[in-house]
Amino acid sequence: MTSPMDNATSDFNATPQAARLHIALYGRRNVGKSSLINALAGQPVALVADEPGTTTDPVRKAMELHPLGPIVLIDTAGFDDEGKVGALRNQRTREVLAQTDLSLLIVDGEPHDEDVAWLRQLQQQEIPVVVILNKVDLLSDPANTAQQVKQRLGMEAILVSAARGEGIDALRNAIVQTAPQAAIERSLTGSLVQPGDIVVLVMPQDKQAPKGRLILPQVQTIRDLLDHGCTPVCCTPSNLENTLQSLREPPALIITDSQVFDFVAQECPADTRLTAFSILMAAWKGDIDAMVQGAAAIDRLTPQSHVLIAEACTHAPLSEDIGREKIPALLRKRVGESLQVDIVAGRDFPADLTSYDLVIHCGACMFNRRYMLSRIAQAQEQGVPMTNYGITLAHLKGILSQCTMHNS
Repeated sequence: MTSPMDNATSDFNATPQAARLHIALYGRRNVGKSSLINALAGQPVALVADEPGTTTDPVRKAMELHPLGPIVLIDTAGFDDEGKVGALRNQRTREVLAQTDLSLLIVDGEPHDEDVAWLRQLQQQEIPVVVILNKVDLLSDPANTAQQVKQRLGMEAILVSAARGEGIDALRNAIVQTAPQAAIERSLTGSLVQPGDIVVLVMPQDKQAPKGRLILPQVQTIRDLLDHGCTPVCCTPSNLENTLQSLREPPALIITDSQVFDFVAQECPADTRLTAFSILMAAWKGDIDAMVQGAAAIDRLTPQSHVLIAEACTHAPLSEDIGREKIPALLRKRVGESLQVDIVAGRDFPADLTSYDLVIHCGACMFNRRYMLSRIAQAQEQGVPMTNYGITLAHLKGILSQCTMHNS
C-alpha cells in the first residue's frame, strides 16, 4: 500500500532537474565535499572515504531546501587532482561551472593557492559563493583558522563539521541568503498572462510524444499557468477549431507546438496572442532577443553553409524527429541539398563553433538557465549566430512577426 508520504516523495522527485537551483560543491581532494552532501541531504547519497580522489565524475542529488524549493546538489572531484586521470576529473569539474547557480567552496584549514585561484574563477564568472570551513572538530583553534580563511579569501566562512552534523543549519541559512533570486523566481509564462486568463495549448500527440504521457515543456507550461491563476485548455491540432468555438470568448493566448505553427496561426483569433512552447523555453532558459536575431542568419545560408543542430536530451531519435529530420529537410528545401548539417546531443557541444554559420538549439527543457546562457555566450564570443527550433520554424514559415516573444 502506498502512503501519502510515498506519493509526496514521488511527486518531489518528479520535479525536473533543469527546473531546480543547481548548487555545486568545489574544493581540494578530501576536504569533505561528499560528507557535506550527505549532511545536507540527511542521507548517505555520496561515497565517502579517507582516500583522496574518491569522487570522480560529478554526482548529483536532488532534494528540497526550504524556502528555496527543489534543488540539485552537485558533488565534484577535487580540483587539485593529479596525473592523466586527474586532469580528466578536473575537466569534468570545470564543466560543472557552466551549470552552477550557487557554489560552495570548501576548505579544511588555511586556504591553499588552488582555493584562492578557484574562488577568483567563481567570482569572475559571477557565480555566488558560500565559503565553508569543514572538519572544525579536528582543528585545535577553529576561530583562528576561520580568521586565516577570511584574510586569504576575503570572505567569512561558515564553520561546519559534516561528520558530526555541526553547523549544517547555519550552512542552510547561508545558502538561502546567497542563492540568486532571479534563478528561483523566473517564470515560464511570466507577463504573458494574467490571473483568470484562458490559455489554449495545442499539443500534437504524435510519435514524438511519449505514450501515455505529455512531453516536459507541455507539463511545465500547464503547471506554470495554474500557478498564475489561469485556465489552461488543452487540445490537439485537429480539435483546435472545436475548442475555440466552445469558448465564450477568444482565449488570451494560444501556445502551440512549433511543428504546427502555420496551421495554428491561421486559426488564431485576431485579438489572441500566439506563441510556441519552444519560444517560451527560449525566453525562460536563455536570451530570447539573441535567439530572434540569430534567426536572421537563416536568410544568409547558402548551399555551402554549415549548420549545427544541438539537442539537450539524448533520446533515441524517431521518424519525423523535429531536430534531426524536419528542420534539416526544411533548410535544405530552402537553401539546397548540399547544406551540411551536424547534430549533437546532451552535453556534447563543440568548444569551437567557428566552422558553423548557424547553431539551432532545442528548447533546452533539460538544461538549467545558466547552462543555456553559457552556450549562447560561447556562440556570441565566437561570432556564430544561434537560434532555436521554434523560432526557426516560425521564421521559415514567415510567421515569426506574429509570435509573442517576451515573458519577463
